[in-house]
Amino acid sequence: MKRWIIGLLALILAFGVASAQTLIYGQSDLPKTLDSADAQDGNSLRVAFQITETLVTFKPGTVDPIPGLAVSWQASDNAKVWTFKLRQGVKFQDGTPFDAAAVKFNIDRWNDPGNKYRGNKQFVPFTWVFGGFKGKGSIIDHVEVVNDYTVRFYLTSSVGFFPNMLGASYFGIDSPKAVMANPDKYGTPEVGAVGTGPFVFDKWIIGDKVILKRNDSYWGEKAKVDTLVFRGIPEPASRLAELKAGSIDIANNLSPEDKVTIDADPNLQAVVQKGLNIGYLAFHQKNKPLDDIRVRKAIAAAVDWNAIVDAFYAGLGEHATEFVPPAMWGRDGHIPAYTYNPKLAKKLLAEAGYPNGFQTEIWYMPVSRPYFPAPQPIAETIATYLADVGIKATLKTEDWGTYLSDYDQGKFPMYMLGWSPDYPDPDNYLYTFFGPTSIKTNLGCESDACQQIGEMLVQARTAPDMATRKELYAKVQRMVHELVLSIPVAHNNPLHAVRNGVKGWVPSPLGSSENLNLVTVNK
Repeated sequence: MKRWIIGLLALILAFGVASAQTLIYGQSDLPKTLDSADAQDGNSLRVAFQITETLVTFKPGTVDPIPGLAVSWQASDNAKVWTFKLRQGVKFQDGTPFDAAAVKFNIDRWNDPGNKYRGNKQFVPFTWVFGGFKGKGSIIDHVEVVNDYTVRFYLTSSVGFFPNMLGASYFGIDSPKAVMANPDKYGTPEVGAVGTGPFVFDKWIIGDKVILKRNDSYWGEKAKVDTLVFRGIPEPASRLAELKAGSIDIANNLSPEDKVTIDADPNLQAVVQKGLNIGYLAFHQKNKPLDDIRVRKAIAAAVDWNAIVDAFYAGLGEHATEFVPPAMWGRDGHIPAYTYNPKLAKKLLAEAGYPNGFQTEIWYMPVSRPYFPAPQPIAETIATYLADVGIKATLKTEDWGTYLSDYDQGKFPMYMLGWSPDYPDPDNYLYTFFGPTSIKTNLGCESDACQQIGEMLVQARTAPDMATRKELYAKVQRMVHELVLSIPVAHNNPLHAVRNGVKGWVPSPLGSSENLNLVTVNK
């Protein structure tokens, strides 16, 4: 009998160890913050999305909005007042209740520059989506707690797609108690984040990994794994090597040319995602001579953009001519590509007073992104083309977090950047890039034409019908093309890979909003 009991206990112990699953996700960098409304990069948002949740979310793998922490919503006749019914019985991971007061706390913290719980946060993404802060361009005037599970938003203008905006992964609802305890350090490695999501923050080992644990009290479908680990591995080749070695289970944003290698490995599966992204080269006009349209046109003509896409996207990307991708409505549909014409480039430079070219800088991101799988080689190729017409471009980069803070300060004459949408609407591309604030800060353009573009994008947000919005978006993209404010380079279908034991992983067309609680792993 004693031997039988010992054997049974050993079997139970062995089963327990075997069933404890850990999913290790390899991405291009560790988070910069877990305070999602202050996060400007997908690596941060992907981790935060597992901890905090939005009022509105999207069906996994799609752009279809579905209830999140809100179960329903309704607009007033003029779409200036929106009422949301909240999910009942949900608690934050610190045991405090999720309710209308918590929603108001979060919105007020993000929207009001004078809110005492902002800490040292800038909340720049809030301005991308909502146009500014309270009293300074924000479309959110104020939030009212109707009752414990009803919250009402009062807008400054009509916005018919307001629920989709709240679904952007920046707007995960944080525990008021956790934020109030330490506003400055909330979201940092020392404090982490506290939400209502399927995973709980455990630890963040700087330079190594972030570890999350399953939230056993989660209101929704509980995580299939016990532990979720995020590792930052900057080089795509290194991510693939670690995947092949079995030290990570998922590797995202790999180099397109690696698909042949992945397909040949019996332990791996390639995942090609249908992308809604855009990679582009931007100009900051505070840096002369980039304020001269002839110079910007010369740069557009000096580079063979088709050749770049052919060389670095291995058939998974396509040359972009507009900033809204083909799968999204709101395109003009007839904007031509910038034609490769070095002779025209030299002619335009001479007309602008630079017959021998000039010196400038191209800044490229230090990490691979869905829209730029190989940033440095792409930047090097662009610089080589520019050198052929006399433009000597020095290549520069810096830490990704610093890069995201510096690009809109006029520090980069030319810079590579891109976008995966936060919500499925042309507004999320065009207003983000060329809205009244962005066109000044990100591109340094304060001309009458740029002011007109910003005004048209505000009009498009509040237009009562789809036809008017489409017409405005098409006109904006024609003007952006004619003024060469930025150059769209590519829309990419990102390449990812998983080990064979990984099941249920569905990458999001919206970038970082992946439901990793649905993933299982057998090693």
